[in-house]
Amino acid sequence: MEVEKSTGILMESLTLLSAGLNREVRVDFYLPVGGSRPEDMSLLLINDGQELEKLGLPKILGDLYEGDAISPLLCAGIHAGADRKKEYGTVSTPDYLGRGAGAGAYTDFIFKDLIPQIHRQFNIAAFRDRAFAGFSLGALSAMDIVWTHPQEFSRAGLFSGSFWWRTKDKTDPDYNERTDRIMHAQIRQGGYHPRLKFFFECGTEDEQEDRNSNGIIDSIDDTQDLIRELVAKGYDRAGDIRYLEIEGGRHDVPTWARAMPEFLQWGWGK
Repeated sequence: MEVEKSTGILMESLTLLSAGLNREVRVDFYLPVGGSRPEDMSLLLINDGQELEKLGLPKILGDLYEGDAISPLLCAGIHAGADRKKEYGTVSTPDYLGRGAGAGAYTDFIFKDLIPQIHRQFNIAAFRDRAFAGFSLGALSAMDIVWTHPQEFSRAGLFSGSFWWRTKDKTDPDYNERTDRIMHAQIRQGGYHPRLKFFFECGTEDEQEDRNSNGIIDSIDDTQDLIRELVAKGYDRAGDIRYLEIEGGRHDVPTWARAMPEFLQWGWGK
């Protein structure tokens, strides 16, 4: 374990061999230096962990800790594999092109390999709470894992989520937005889990697509529709859901870096 001198953040990496994914998985850890009791530590799993250095997570965390703005947090950045579109997705249903067929194996890796190893490695019997975050397709994966395992998590952080994920191509004459978007259907068919809270981020320039020609880009439409499904399920729009729309924000790491401090203070602010 080493301390990143400019930020004061402890950093450590490990590599786990996953038989289910048939690959090695690198995980980078970021945590505050000293002074935190294990029982006060929360765990944040983050998909696409290979992007976190570029995103500037150590400095973001360092600044927040220096300002005493957030509670102690162990961040685990899980590197994506070469076949990212297979591993990230929804376990219940691949999309119309068969993408996400490995999402079940990825979820198994999280619960059977990664989380037990984290407990062993950091000698923490139980975390104060656990959350999952991701970007783009990684956000869809995080949402799916949190939604289908509500007893394991308290929060989801969803940046530019690929909530268009669907069972039919949008050009299919039978395509129906209400029934064919997979994550929306899962929420509609699922139960209400009062512990869960959700943070959504979208940029106004996340994309250019507007499949229903309503003047709103699809990423914002899909996210807002997902929020409406959560509200219909019983979640409080003000208390359980945070929606951040960044003017001029794009589908890229610099935009997600702008949103990350707000997410961390929303979830673990003092």
